[in-house]
Amino acid sequence: MRERAVTRAGRQIPVIDLSCSAESVANQIGQACEQFGFFQIVGHGVPRAVIERAWVATTSFFEQAVEYRDEVRMPYPGYPYGYQALGAETLASSMGDRTPPDRKQTFSFGPISVGDSIPLDPDEAWVRSPNLWPTEPTTFRADLETYSAHAAGLAARMLELMALALRLPIGYFRPMIDQHVSAARCLDYPAFDNPAFDNPALDNPALDNTPLPGQLRAGAHTDYGTLTILRTAPGISGLEAKLSDGDWIPVDAVADGFVVNIGDTLAQWTNDRWRSTVHRVVELPKSPRRTSIAFFHNANWDAVIECIPGLGPAKYAPVRAGRHLMDKFHRTVT
Repeated sequence: MRERAVTRAGRQIPVIDLSCSAESVANQIGQACEQFGFFQIVGHGVPRAVIERAWVATTSFFEQAVEYRDEVRMPYPGYPYGYQALGAETLASSMGDRTPPDRKQTFSFGPISVGDSIPLDPDEAWVRSPNLWPTEPTTFRADLETYSAHAAGLAARMLELMALALRLPIGYFRPMIDQHVSAARCLDYPAFDNPAFDNPALDNPALDNTPLPGQLRAGAHTDYGTLTILRTAPGISGLEAKLSDGDWIPVDAVADGFVVNIGDTLAQWTNDRWRSTVHRVVELPKSPRRTSIAFFHNANWDAVIECIPGLGPAKYAPVRAGRHLMDKFHRTVT
């Protein structure tokens, strides 16, 4: 039986208004990254119309008949982009945990601009594999590429504020993200309504959509890159973050905001001063359908991830961002 999330005073994910002064925002980000590894942002400047078009495109794609989604199904297990049906991924495997596959379907796409040259590193060539775009909805590609471009700009701005929070020059991270290999993922978690689930005092009827023991919508994991920018519907619970004392707390989205969490790359850059927090998406006794758009910002393929000067002694050996990314990814394929 899984651990339940708890909410206690002073242990809620902070909401940061980016329209405030840079110094104030940077200080708030630094505190949030040390304490939680998660925060939410409002006043971010991404046009509402851009967000809404991407949201409509995402929900419309998942509402299509499966034969249309299958037109852009990943051509083989482990291909990075395209459609994945339920049970195709096990995120908890990235942390060495053996669990049933995740109960979600996804559509993923990678770097929009792949450049003119073919990378010599086969893993980098894999990351820059062609995206698979559906023909329906007709505006799907344009709407998601526009959204991704805005998310990338927001991530670059966040890293400038993070540099200030670390008392670094505002442009410290720029040379390491100017050719970033970021990716995005549209996620759809099916609705689930069963009051007996996760309650041993009640009989659990044999329902076709009943999760297996230990099965979650998204298994416990950390993200791999610099930071993640998540758009999800307010009022739909399920995302939880694990604090340093082992407690899980809910991360319920605020209106007109984004959830932001730092990934393993940034945690290693900061020598774990900032937390790459384990998180998951759980089934609740009554879980409505949950849709999200996650933008996973990654550093340049050849960027060296090593302890920022002044935050040592270093806990980790230097590693190139691309190798770190691939080692994590290969553990999640079902």
